[in-house]
Amino acid sequence: MIEIRNVTKAYGDVVALDGASMSVDEGATVGLVGTNGAGKTTLFRLLVGHATPDDGTVRVAGREPTEGPALRERVGFVPEDAAFDPRLTGREVLELHARLRGVPGDDRAERVERVLATVGLADAADRRVEGYSNGMTQRLAVGTALVRRPAVLLLDEPTAALDPRGVEALHRVVDRIRERTSTTIVVSSHVLDEVDRLCERVVVLDDGRVQARGSVADLATDAADAVEVRLRPVDGDARRAAHDAVRDAIADAPSDGAVESRGCTLVVECHRAVAFDVVAAARDAAALDGFEVEEPGLEDAFAAAVDDAAMVDDPAVATTNGGDRA
Repeated sequence: MIEIRNVTKAYGDVVALDGASMSVDEGATVGLVGTNGAGKTTLFRLLVGHATPDDGTVRVAGREPTEGPALRERVGFVPEDAAFDPRLTGREVLELHARLRGVPGDDRAERVERVLATVGLADAADRRVEGYSNGMTQRLAVGTALVRRPAVLLLDEPTAALDPRGVEALHRVVDRIRERTSTTIVVSSHVLDEVDRLCERVVVLDDGRVQARGSVADLATDAADAVEVRLRPVDGDARRAAHDAVRDAIADAPSDGAVESRGCTLVVECHRAVAFDVVAAARDAAALDGFEVEEPGLEDAFAAAVDDAAMVDDPAVATTNGGDRA
């Protein structure tokens, strides 16, 4: 559904995208994450047809940026700071956008009703927008993008100005879109927990380049070999016995590890390959109320991708490793 190949885009002396490549399958929900200035906004401008690449190719739903209106008919874009005429009702806003986007008149009313239900505004459809909360306004913005039934939906920092209840309501909207349609969704967000919650796949953009891409689980697994094992001994004596047993277990491991007491819990940092040995040693030595093993998460994957990119761009490191880039 989205194909970006070796795309470069510069604004004067500033290179916003530098040979970026990525692809997104139909119906996928993909998170786009990166530091400020990484190139996310420029990438969205290319996808929605507001800019064309200096070099490389961009295709969205079979269209190219040069096709302008034809491309925009296939792409729905929701900006971070959407705003509407406060005198209009939610229904009137959607009806206006349906007319502007060429929805046939005999289909318009039903289309608007379906969109109101999808974005959770059916009960507030006839209230003026001036009385909407930030969360309701953002869901209405999603609705304006949905009236044309886009093949691709781009959400730019969709929950940046929302409170926790508004965030959860918008997340439910995204869930409904995924369940009811084959729309391809790209979410640009600084909130890694949000990307983890909504997206099956992630693209990490840094300094105009795609530094990592893949499923959330695979990127997290590749990010670090270390895991955290939390053991809960039944009492103080058990905690001391488990501590000694775990200390000996990680001392014999091929990689570094550490164990510390945090209240009644023993926290062990170790290589994932010895996590089972750590738990087995503790259970052999002492009675436990339970244990958990925490794998690396998306935050670890993001940090690893950005840190690796910074090391490659460091002249001293480039000299040491021969200047190879991932």
